[in-house]
Amino acid sequence: MNIKPLFDRVVLKIEKEQTTNVGGIFLPDMSREKSQIATVVAVGEGGNIDGKDVVMQVCKGDRVLFSKFAGTEFKYNNEDLLIIKQTDILAVIKEDNNG
Repeated sequence: MNIKPLFDRVVLKIEKEQTTNVGGIFLPDMSREKSQIATVVAVGEGGNIDGKDVVMQVCKGDRVLFSKFAGTEFKYNNEDLLIIKQTDILAVIKEDNNG
């Protein structure tokens, strides 16, 4: 992918929302909540932003949880992507490999 976000911005690919609920009932588009989990596809360089040094805490390939109403959605190469500031990322999700 040839997108290079500027400064403290991060480009995310949002995971698809579930089409059924826990009980197995199909959910129509209007009833589905938008996923807040995504994969990082590109990371800005950080640097000195508004007089503060910003060090990027996420890397390409990280799975993250982000704020519900953060960023700007856009389409690139037929993919739905989101660009947000690093401060709108709430957590990095690490998979538990203990079984």
